[in-house]
Amino acid sequence: MAGDREIPQGQSAYRRMLEKIRSGALVPGARLRETELAEWFGISRTPVREAIRQLEADGLVVHLPRQGATIRRLDHAEVVELYEMRVVLEGTAARLAARAASDIELSELAALNAELAITPAGGQSREVNRQFHRTLIDSARNRFLLKSMSALQKTLLILGPTTLSDPGRAAAAIAEHAAVLDALRARDGASAEAAMRAHVEAALSARIRGMRGSEIPMEDDA
Repeated sequence: MAGDREIPQGQSAYRRMLEKIRSGALVPGARLRETELAEWFGISRTPVREAIRQLEADGLVVHLPRQGATIRRLDHAEVVELYEMRVVLEGTAARLAARAASDIELSELAALNAELAITPAGGQSREVNRQFHRTLIDSARNRFLLKSMSALQKTLLILGPTTLSDPGRAAAAIAEHAAVLDALRARDGASAEAAMRAHVEAALSARIRGMRGSEIPMEDDA
């Protein structure tokens, strides 16, 4: 049936729209017009509509008067609350990783941080940074923590442009990563957690500075 054939297309459209949000092609405040998106993806409006519904269920899309479906913007309080959860979850991940991470995973984290240090600011640095954090979270070996972080990371997609475009913040983030790595190599869970908490809190401070005088918050940069 036609509807059955379009279910996979709806999932594909959903994944593609998530990637567009992640890459910055769809930014907070952007209107989601079904016709334009269908033409963009080369599909009918029905799977686009289903993808928008899924994004709304994720909390990434809202319906605004006279605008319709729109990529959601986070206010100051929501950004702070989001980072408060990151402090808890990523701090815990670092503590667990100090015990559970393999030597190969520690080497991969070091390689990613070294790559970040030589990567020009922009989309590529954002992706390398994302891989660093994902690798650390995976190395914690806790499926429930991973599930909680996966839900949180969807909301992180709508934070907007990365603060890693600021060379000062980028250099500080690399140094903060290195402090986490030193604690992981020493298998010091308490120090690893403290270093990661300090890292995420520094990222929040940078984001708040970036939000001053701007209506659009800035994207995950830790």
